[in-house]
Amino acid sequence: MDIFNGFGVEVYIDEESFLKVKETLSRIGVLSKKDNTLYQSCHVLHRQGRYVVIHFKELFAMDNKLHNIEENDIARRNTIVRLLEDWELLEIVDSHLCSFPLVPISQLKILSYKEKNDYILVSKYNIGKIKK
Repeated sequence: MDIFNGFGVEVYIDEESFLKVKETLSRIGVLSKKDNTLYQSCHVLHRQGRYVVIHFKELFAMDNKLHNIEENDIARRNTIVRLLEDWELLEIVDSHLCSFPLVPISQLKILSYKEKNDYILVSKYNIGKIKK
C-alpha cells in the first residue's frame, strides 16, 4: 500500500536536511500581483521514514477536500523538486515520475533567504494544524 496514495514525488532526504528543505519550500511559490505576498506551492511530508514533496492542491485531494489541481500545478511541483535536487538538498527516488511536465523557472518566484523578510510568506495548507 502506498502511504502517499500516489500523490507527490518521493524523495530521499537525510534527517538533518529535512528542516532545510521545509524552509526552502516556504520561499518558493507564486507571487501575488497586488503585493509582496508569496504563496508557497509545495510542502515536504514525512511518514514512516519516507519523504514526499507535494503540491498543496495534492494535499487537499489527499484529504478528500475540494481542489482544482491542474497540469500546471503538477508541472510546478516537478520543477521545484528538480531544483531541490540540483541544489543537492534531496534525491528523487524515481526521477522519470517528475521529468514531465515542467514549467519555466520564470513561472516560479524563488526568494533568497535574505529576501524572505521583505515578503509575506503564505501557506495555503497547514500540515498538522487543525483549522477552527
